[in-house]
Amino acid sequence: MIAAKAFHPLQLWPRTLRARLFLILLAGLTIASGLSFAVIVTERYLSAKAIMLGTLESDVATSIAVLDRLPANERANWLDRLSRGNYHFVMGPGLPGVADVSGRGAEIAAKIEEAVGHRFPLKVESIPGDGRRLQAHLTLSDGSPLTIDVTPTGIMPLAQWLPYVLIVQLILLILCTWFAVRQAIRPLAALAAAADALDPNKKDPRLDESGPTEVAHAAKAFNSMRDRIARYLEERVQILASISHDLQTPITRMRLRAEMADDTPEKDKLVQDLAEIERLVQEGVAYARSAHGNVEKSSKIDIASFIESLAYDYQDMGKAVTIAKTISGTLMTRPHALRRILSNLIDNALKFAGDAEINVARDGQGLVTITVLDSGAGIPDDQLEAAMQPFYRLEQSRNRGTGGTGLGLAIAQQLAIAIGGSLRLYNRSEGGLAAEITIR
Repeated sequence: MIAAKAFHPLQLWPRTLRARLFLILLAGLTIASGLSFAVIVTERYLSAKAIMLGTLESDVATSIAVLDRLPANERANWLDRLSRGNYHFVMGPGLPGVADVSGRGAEIAAKIEEAVGHRFPLKVESIPGDGRRLQAHLTLSDGSPLTIDVTPTGIMPLAQWLPYVLIVQLILLILCTWFAVRQAIRPLAALAAAADALDPNKKDPRLDESGPTEVAHAAKAFNSMRDRIARYLEERVQILASISHDLQTPITRMRLRAEMADDTPEKDKLVQDLAEIERLVQEGVAYARSAHGNVEKSSKIDIASFIESLAYDYQDMGKAVTIAKTISGTLMTRPHALRRILSNLIDNALKFAGDAEINVARDGQGLVTITVLDSGAGIPDDQLEAAMQPFYRLEQSRNRGTGGTGLGLAIAQQLAIAIGGSLRLYNRSEGGLAAEITIR
């Protein structure tokens, strides 16, 4: 039997900062508005109540004095004249009732007692069946019974338009809260997006440094950080290029001296080692230059002719390079950089699979995809991203025999970024590896 998961109140708390700020501000503003409204209503109620009780006291005092001095046979004619909306006079004992103990009844009884000046015995009762109706019984100077029938009405009737005003006020609170939260969260979202897409090699637009002081300071700090990272990477690449370039001269001298030596097995091994070091140095220089592949100017190329020329060059050297599919049309790109990218991908396919197949396609958004396919063993899925890192070698396929330097895919990726494209590797379902470059 599976135990039911306990419910925790914090599960209802939203996870996003936007929703949390919105709820906090909206709740705070709503409570503050509600308290302000309650204070105004209470103050108005107390003021209206004081005015009503004061009016009741003065009017009742005047009315009882008039009725007490009128002849008994004329009092009935004055009853309607002296009555008001919330009370009227009745000559007689009135209706039987019970003693009233409510707070409002005590206040009204006290005002009527002050009105009659304690000259007439007074008894206030509540009429059964109607908790709001009161009757005050007293006896005039000539012994005639007089009843004051009081029906308290609402002291402060609500206007019909008040609910609509409250609804409009709530809508304004929601809109203002949403706008305030949006203004606070939008720079943070932009900063997070810029940090997620941070690539010092790309010439992305800088974050806008305008706006509130805190936002401008954060944007300026992020732009400075990106500039520092780009500067550090550039220095690293320059160091690599300088070392690789400086190594070429002593390697050349060593190779010349080795070739002048007597023919021995050790000489052949030394020449091979020097050739491998030279290839590594050349690849290092090529990688350093690929980081600055944007120095080449863009030009328009015919896609089909470009791919066919590249494939024919390999076929002339007896390499198994074929074209599966191509497209017609032109492409604005840096042709030398694109040729170097495809050459590196084809060289890898030939080196580790023995064959390469080129497929070109264009989607509805104008993106051109060039895929180099092979029928080799592929790359383990957990090493696909690492395979494009500089100097990374797959132990099962890279060795001295193949002559891999671990820079071919890294150079291709750098150049793909430089020409505004992207490179990805994936294993084909039918076997083999696919290297796909997408260009806008």
